[in-house]
Amino acid sequence: MTRASGVGSWPGTRSREAVVAVRDLLGDGIPHLPELPARGVGADMVGRAAALLEGLHVETQPYGWRFAGRPGHDEGRARALLREDLDELAEAYDGWSGPLKVQVTGPWTLGGTIELPRGERAVADHGARRDLVGSLAEGLRAHIADVERLVPGAEVIVQVDEPGLPAVLEGRLPTASGYGTLRAVDRSEVRDGLRAVLDAAGERTTLVHCCAGEVPVQLVRESGARGISLDTSLLDGARWEQVAEAVEAGLTLWAGAVPTTGGDWRTARERLVGAWQRIGLPLPSLADVVVTPACGLAEAPPSSAVAAVRTTTDLASALTDLAAG
Repeated sequence: MTRASGVGSWPGTRSREAVVAVRDLLGDGIPHLPELPARGVGADMVGRAAALLEGLHVETQPYGWRFAGRPGHDEGRARALLREDLDELAEAYDGWSGPLKVQVTGPWTLGGTIELPRGERAVADHGARRDLVGSLAEGLRAHIADVERLVPGAEVIVQVDEPGLPAVLEGRLPTASGYGTLRAVDRSEVRDGLRAVLDAAGERTTLVHCCAGEVPVQLVRESGARGISLDTSLLDGARWEQVAEAVEAGLTLWAGAVPTTGGDWRTARERLVGAWQRIGLPLPSLADVVVTPACGLAEAPPSSAVAAVRTTTDLASALTDLAAG
């Protein structure tokens, strides 16, 4: 059966409303713990992940996040917002039994965003990269344990968000001066770092989300992820061929097939099915796909966010019928 889910972010600033809305809209699919960036510092994807780091501390500066020598106000706010969300999750999912997805920003997007105290991005320093991978892995283990303690019946699914992955691999991140670009990180190090974070989830289902058109599908396969989440509207023919190979090798496709504005499920179905047939995959295998909006919904008006998720659930139903013949 094709299932529906969401990418992660949601509009608004009220945690209880967001958690309940996602539960009610996706209760028959794969609901998730929503992220609310509109709440400000600490609620953005970097601050959210920074709240999980073990043994590393962060603070904000005019240009964004940077590592600090000790805990501060910004880090404390990020942790408080996460605790609030987990409290709301526990109440909304009391008695829940079934899949429940959580999201965390991956080590390479974090390393390409958070700066070292001296001003360069953490991804530029080998020691900082190693420490960040280890810290995030430990924090993710603790986060999963918290979710499972609060919602004992949850089958936790872990999504690692890596929108910055292509830029790290291709050496496209600007230096602090802005006059050059940082050296690309070796592919094997990127793969192993991503694998270390995914391994923190143990035997639970994991996936990597990358909303860039040049998503490194093969590297995601090699990292040990069990699924890949991407915006299908950004894929060219060659990338679709890589997706086909990954699906045939057992990777689950989380297809961002619905525009964040909603749209019509019939149009989304035609586009996805057309691509599926062009790459030679059998229609019954659509039953294994998870469909989502193309990206997070934080920037959408609340009504559009709801419409996008409803279109996604309608699409999942249509693909289930199609796969069944």
